[in-house]
Amino acid sequence: MVQTGERIVSSASERYMLVYMIAVLVIITSLVVIFFIVFQKRKNKLLLDKIKQQRAFEEEMVKAQTETQEQTLKNIGWELHDNVGQLLSFASMQLSILKMQVSNDVRDKFKDTTEALSNGLKEVRALSKTLNNDVILNIGFEKSITNELDRLKRMKFTSAELKIIGNKINFTDRNHEIIVFRILQEFLSNSVKYSEAKNLNITLDYKLDSIVITAKDDGKGFDINEVEKGSGLINMKSRAELIGATLELKSKPNEGVELVLVYPLH
Repeated sequence: MVQTGERIVSSASERYMLVYMIAVLVIITSLVVIFFIVFQKRKNKLLLDKIKQQRAFEEEMVKAQTETQEQTLKNIGWELHDNVGQLLSFASMQLSILKMQVSNDVRDKFKDTTEALSNGLKEVRALSKTLNNDVILNIGFEKSITNELDRLKRMKFTSAELKIIGNKINFTDRNHEIIVFRILQEFLSNSVKYSEAKNLNITLDYKLDSIVITAKDDGKGFDINEVEKGSGLINMKSRAELIGATLELKSKPNEGVELVLVYPLH
């Protein structure tokens, strides 16, 4: 009887010990899990902070580069308008004076030179306006694009047209207006240099929450995979990312090039 009682007590003690060990094991396991979760959250937070810092640093670098480029373009615009423009004006004036001092048969030979000089002066003044962000902001985004297309049309293109869809919505940040214009200018510059295109077309589609800007040429195009790392495309994409816009470039050999830029309004 005594032995039976001892066995019952012993069995109860073993159960209590087992329950105690299980409880301790559960607590230790829970602490390990909690520690791991806290550690992972802390690690993820540090990684996110690092990514944010890196992104902020890259944005500041792009912003500083963009500001430097804008100032450089502005200075070039001033030089073209003030110095080169004045020199061409002086040359045109001297040529006009010289024409009055020669005979009629010689005077006719000055015609082509006079026209070339006059056209050169107009192009220099038109180019100087597109390089100066103050002028762009003053005349407006749409007018600046029209002026640039008109200038390119005079240079080499059969047609260069701007199409507007929807009601105009102004940029809330005027600096973004400049950046979008520079992206388009980069695209147009590449069309002039490489595309062998005859026609250019830009469409501004004003939507409720965004402006969708499409620029196309009908040139020889290219394999998009071969130009992904090109500095021009990288420059356009980095500018787009700086203002929260998305940029896509589409092209195939002999099918021209299309740029689609979506600029969010909110």
